[in-house]
Amino acid sequence: MQRYRFGSGEYKYFAYPLPAIIQQLREQMYPLLTPLANDWMQRLGVDLKYPSELETFLSQCHSKEQRRPTPLILRYDKGGYNTLHQDIYGEIFFPFQVVFMLNRPGTDYEGGELVFVEQVPRAQSRAEVIIPSVGDAIVFTTNFRPVKGSKGYYRTRMKHGVSPVKNGLRYTMGIIFHDAT
Repeated sequence: MQRYRFGSGEYKYFAYPLPAIIQQLREQMYPLLTPLANDWMQRLGVDLKYPSELETFLSQCHSKEQRRPTPLILRYDKGGYNTLHQDIYGEIFFPFQVVFMLNRPGTDYEGGELVFVEQVPRAQSRAEVIIPSVGDAIVFTTNFRPVKGSKGYYRTRMKHGVSPVKNGLRYTMGIIFHDAT
């Protein structure tokens, strides 16, 4: 991460063919999230409809030269963190991703909270910090979310990161549904 100024830690992307459990998670979670993704696009007036099958969606990614898988494992040692960012790796992206907590806060590590920042238009940004436990899966937006305003829905950009780990080792696995260039 330091090489690219993304923070301090280590991440490793899986290659195709993905490990069976990761492939299954990706294939089973995608169709559960697709109705909400399509609802968000409709609310925002975006002329885009996500297909119900992951394979079809990945074909769209591949047609735009986005062929590298994006599921990954992340490791943070003491002092490790991840800067605020969005996981968009090309023209096509899915509006949700999932992070799985692989060890216990307070036991295996301290600090390392998951941080979300909403960039509110014409206002100050708002942060939300959560401390998920081992086995938790957190679904969050990759880029933006719809917010109801006085004149209908508008986009608010979201970024995510990890606060510094104070002690121990923190491990997570990320499932991102779109492929990268």
